[in-house]
Amino acid sequence: MTQRVIKPVGRGFLFLDSHPTGCARIVRDMAAQVEPRTPERRTALVIGSSSGYGLATTIAGLARYGVDGIGISFEKAATARRTASAGWYRTAETAALAEELGRSWTFVNADAFADTTKDEVLDLIAARLGGIDHLIYSVAAPRRVDPRNGETYQSALKTIGTPYSTKSLAFDDGEPVLQEVPIDVATDDEIAQTVKVMGGEDWARWIVALQERDLLKPGFNTVALTYIGSDLTGRIYRQGSIGAAKADLEQTAVQLAKDGVTAMTSVNGAAVTQASSAIPGIGLYVSLLHKVRGLETPVQQSISLWDQLTGEAPLDLDDEGRIRLDRWELTDDVQSAVRAQWESATQDNIAEVADTTWFFSEVRRLYGFDVPNVEYDAEAEVDIPWPTTTA
Repeated sequence: MTQRVIKPVGRGFLFLDSHPTGCARIVRDMAAQVEPRTPERRTALVIGSSSGYGLATTIAGLARYGVDGIGISFEKAATARRTASAGWYRTAETAALAEELGRSWTFVNADAFADTTKDEVLDLIAARLGGIDHLIYSVAAPRRVDPRNGETYQSALKTIGTPYSTKSLAFDDGEPVLQEVPIDVATDDEIAQTVKVMGGEDWARWIVALQERDLLKPGFNTVALTYIGSDLTGRIYRQGSIGAAKADLEQTAVQLAKDGVTAMTSVNGAAVTQASSAIPGIGLYVSLLHKVRGLETPVQQSISLWDQLTGEAPLDLDDEGRIRLDRWELTDDVQSAVRAQWESATQDNIAEVADTTWFFSEVRRLYGFDVPNVEYDAEAEVDIPWPTTTA
């Protein structure tokens, strides 16, 4: 057992340590947003269950519909020098929540891209769940090793076509700094590698593997979580190398939708996540959006997703068959107001036109800091074990 006082030490939007108590409190606060429904036993596999929308979907399904399932994430344990990753602590608390609710959950700490992980998880599904009703795919990774040939693919945050620069938000000792960030043009190889990492290939391999083991229950459906966002961030996101991967994800949904499989992408709204905070321009955009309208939380959106997946609410689909959880963000009046703030933003007024203090606090919350009712001057236990199966 190792206890120590943990402080938020890092650089930019990355912190070296995470606070276990703060991470646990965040899980409980998310669960408190969920109004339970009478559970009808459903089972799910959530790939990417420890952070962002994957975490929110796990908690919403568990607390609202009593879903049993398996969650996969790739997290780091505590060492002599560093705490465990924030996702490690969030997973431990999610497992505790599942146990309190009397639900069966197994959390697997492994590379979701690997065939060995697929074999292990499919064995667990067969033994403990008998099959699954839902698969949520929420993977945001910088690289992927293809298990078939051992080749490593690296994703790129670049534009397509011509060079581009964007306003972006940074912080210097907690103070907001407005920057102009140049974005390089992606090569054809960089685009292809980004698609290999963030596109639909691995999602499809999971579905095929489950089909081969006859582990898809009647009425099975699957969604891959995605994002479209504003024209203000389009050149680096939807029209950039990431966008090429998202387009591939959507095309994969079309290809998977056969042989009794209902496959869709779910377009979520803007949020502060560890993945999104690394993308130039996104932090500024989200700060402006929060100032203009406020955000629907990932849990609120995940509740809506589960209501649609379970048939409690009709599917809210666009013309391309995507579930839209982001309509609140992309209304004309909201986007017009955000654009006006974006265009007027300068270093002198950035703290007034955008919710920069809120955004920086949200980034710190990703690591368990700035959480109300947590005593950060007290020692905290950092050696939290990875959770065992709950039943």
